[in-house]
Amino acid sequence: MNSTTIQALQFTDLKKEVGSYCISEPGKEAITSLEPSTHKKRIDAWLHEVSEAKKILEISASVPIHGLHGIQYILKNLHKGVPCRPDQLMGLYEFLECIEKLRRFMKDKEYVAPTITSYVYSISELEHIAAEIIRCIRNGRVDDYASKELLKIRKQIATLEERIKQRVEQLAKSAKYSKYMQENLVSIRNGRYVIPVKKEYKNNIKGAVLDVSASGSTVYIEPEEVSVIQDSINLLKFQEEAEEEKILFVLTGLVEEHEHEIKIAMDMMVSYDLIFAKAKYSMAINGIAPQMNEHHLIRLKGARHPLLGKNAVPLNLVIGEDFDALVITGPNTGGKTVTIKTVGLLTMMAQCGMHIPAEAGSEIAIFQKILVDIGDGQSIEQSLSTFSSRIKNIIDILAQSTPQTLVLLDELGSGTDPAEGMGLATSILEELFNKGTTMLATTHYSEIKEFANAQEGFMNGSMEFDVETLKPTYRLIVGEGGASQAFAIALRLGMHPKLIERAHEITYKEKRDYTGATDKPLHELNRQLAMNKKYIHKQKHAPVEKSAREIVFKMGDNVKIPSIGEFGIVYKPADEKGNVVVQVKGEMQTFNHKRLTLYIKAEELYEEGYDFDIIFESKENRKLRSQMNKRHIDEVILEDGEK
Repeated sequence: MNSTTIQALQFTDLKKEVGSYCISEPGKEAITSLEPSTHKKRIDAWLHEVSEAKKILEISASVPIHGLHGIQYILKNLHKGVPCRPDQLMGLYEFLECIEKLRRFMKDKEYVAPTITSYVYSISELEHIAAEIIRCIRNGRVDDYASKELLKIRKQIATLEERIKQRVEQLAKSAKYSKYMQENLVSIRNGRYVIPVKKEYKNNIKGAVLDVSASGSTVYIEPEEVSVIQDSINLLKFQEEAEEEKILFVLTGLVEEHEHEIKIAMDMMVSYDLIFAKAKYSMAINGIAPQMNEHHLIRLKGARHPLLGKNAVPLNLVIGEDFDALVITGPNTGGKTVTIKTVGLLTMMAQCGMHIPAEAGSEIAIFQKILVDIGDGQSIEQSLSTFSSRIKNIIDILAQSTPQTLVLLDELGSGTDPAEGMGLATSILEELFNKGTTMLATTHYSEIKEFANAQEGFMNGSMEFDVETLKPTYRLIVGEGGASQAFAIALRLGMHPKLIERAHEITYKEKRDYTGATDKPLHELNRQLAMNKKYIHKQKHAPVEKSAREIVFKMGDNVKIPSIGEFGIVYKPADEKGNVVVQVKGEMQTFNHKRLTLYIKAEELYEEGYDFDIIFESKENRKLRSQMNKRHIDEVILEDGEK
């Protein structure tokens, strides 16, 4: 998969999330380096591993996987003539101990996970190495009993150190030296025993001056009879160091001798860390192992985008059975891009052996390539415009596409003249379909919806929009192109039906009656607006604006209010001060006639004698007024709607 696909589908972000479940750094690195496979048997084996690991986690959430800290460094520095340090050998000991714990742990789970349990049998028996390390290394140093020679040397050192300590204490307390000493204390300078002597008496004591106090009044002298013993100790310590190094070299040689087996054990530990990280992530997202196929069929049941969490709207989709190309339409922020990203990302996950967040029965096709054009792709460095950079990407996609390619295109043809963009988008879809690709594309162009309706192998889809709440539901509806919601929204917000009828005539070159449409249930209104499947090129309509000083506004005139960027309908003409009452979004507001611009005259919108109460009064008020005209109704007052 190329970098564009990985970035657009946020595959790197997904791998970081999966990697957070790893215990070791090498395990996280293994997750980061995951790449989709195109071999069905290998993918099926990976998915089966994760399924078995989930069964183990259901029994025991704690898996004895070592952090592998420092093991790679130790193995890297073998065969260089330098012995391993005691702390490194202890780290290796802990790793070998963990291998044995993991071996026992997995063997106990063989009845639920026979496949991944069998992997531990490839690890050689390494207990003797661990036993030799712990025999020789204790508390971060070579142990006394690592060898007979080392034990002998350290006993001699201990004996001499005790002797020299006693001797120097005797000297400090003796009458011969006490009169020369600053105080009756014994101290150590540079690892040798000394006594503090007053500066003026330094020549009265035979020995070597090893240090002087800060004030210079005290000198620290090693008595001559003590230095002989100290020299013997130093000689023994040289022998001790040589013996320790000899032991470390022996242990290092043992490790080098079994380097290959240790590497296999380490690789196995990393593999288990990888498998159990995938399993933990699968449990976190309620994932399943999808069925894999090589015949371009994608069947998603209740699938969710893995990075959106539990709030993601489930996706149900089948592509590759009755059609190979799906064209999705719908409003902005309606979920079109998320839908195609979900298909692409779940495909990459499955081909990497990861479970996907979907319901049982979901199926994923194996593709050699996943090619995408999502986002503006703008390149500042190359000074490419948004449209130019996307076309360059499309050219690359066309060149690489084969029948084993999944292509995801977002807002194809946007960023240029609509007519040319539509034509370009259609020709691109045709070419990709002729190349045999499996394809999902999103678009705003109604012409492309018509193309998909007429073209064999294509299918329209749309993102559902709730007209009652004026919000998208983010659900994909396959089998029908998304109807424009502009008319439904305008009616919902109170625009007069005559304006909608005029807009419909301009758009579709046909007349339709929207009178009373606002009294209909909104779902019926939406169905009515979706009935028209034809599309005719849009015509520009630019009303002639006159100066406000030349216009006398009448009830029913449709006016533009530049100060607030809205349109309204005149309720009351200008008074003596020139103030006009206008209904804007169902509310009465007052504007000076100089602040209004005539948009459409009332006579162009309404027939003579039109009942404007339909516009300015609620349905309930109209019914009530009709009843009051027929008879008296107690305790009811109808107020004018002006504010």
